[in-house]
Amino acid sequence: MNVELGISTFGETTPLEKTDKAISHDERIRNLIEEVELADQVGIDAYAIGEHHRKDFAVSAPEIIIAIAAAKTKQIHLSSATTNLPTIDPIWVFEQYATIDAMAPGRIEIMAGRGSFTEAFDLFGYDLDNYDELCQPPLTKISGL
Repeated sequence: MNVELGISTFGETTPLEKTDKAISHDERIRNLIEEVELADQVGIDAYAIGEHHRKDFAVSAPEIIIAIAAAKTKQIHLSSATTNLPTIDPIWVFEQYATIDAMAPGRIEIMAGRGSFTEAFDLFGYDLDNYDELCQPPLTKISGL
């Protein structure tokens, strides 16, 4: 049996318990890169960074953070901790992650899903009344099946 240890985050920027102050999105993103580098150095197996489009989360483009982290690390596996397929073109997702994988072969993964928050639908101009259609498997959207 092979057990792996990983960390996942959405880059939360909620107020800290003791101070009731939140760090800025910029600072949280810089901290994320440092966290991934440290995780790589201490032997953590995986680090996953999720996509959110809300004020209380700093990461709206995990692929950019993953690409930077891939360039700064040597062994850790890097993944999205969700890529919200209903609001993004699946071919674009493939191309982005394939490009990142060229920098860190075999260490890049995509975790895809519907997304647990619905704010992105309106943000990207999608009608939530079409939720079921938007959440069809990507290959169905591509091929028109």
